Amino acid sequence: MPQFMTNAQALAYFDGLESVALEALIGDWQGEEVATGHSMDGMLAATHWFGKSFHSEEAVDPLVHTGQGGRRFCVNPALLPMKLGLRLPWRIKTVSLLFPFLRPFITTRQPKARLRMVMYRGKLSAAMIYDAKPIIDVFRKIDDDTLLGLMDQRGAEEPYFFKLSRL
Repeated sequence: MPQFMTNAQALAYFDGLESVALEALIGDWQGEEVATGHSMDGMLAATHWFGKSFHSEEAVDPLVHTGQGGRRFCVNPALLPMKLGLRLPWRIKTVSLLFPFLRPFITTRQPKARLRMVMYRGKLSAAMIYDAKPIIDVFRKIDDDTLLGLMDQRGAEEPYFFKLSRL
C-alpha cells in the first residue's frame, strides 16, 4: 500500500479488497492514518490515536488513544468537536496541544459504537457504527491481520481512510 494516494486511488484500492466478516474484527487493532489529502489527515496522529478495540458486535471502543507512559484510554467521540478542530488555525499543532487538556473530559469506560454488516460500494462487509455521530467506518481486508478502513461521515465530501493492524 503506497504512503500517499489520492482519494480516488484509495477508493479504487478499497473497492478491490475483499469483504470482512464481523467475527474477524474481534480483538484489538492498532491504527494508522492513510494520507489522501483529506482535511482530517494528521488529526488522529496529533491526538496519539492508537486504534480500535472490538469486544463484541455490541461493544466497540472506536477511539483508543495513548497517553503518558503509553497507557491506553478510550475517548467518547460524541464529546469531540470535530468540525471546530478542522477550522482551527494551525489545526494539527493546536489539536496536539489541546488534546491532553481535554482528556479528563472526553475519556470514557463505556463502548461507543457497534458492529454490523453494511452494503457499501457494492459489497457487504463489516462496519462500525458510532453511537452518537453520523459516522460509519467500513472495513475491507488487505490480509488476515490488516484492514483498510473508510470513514463515511454524513456531510463530508470525501471519505477518510485508515489502516488497522491486528495486535
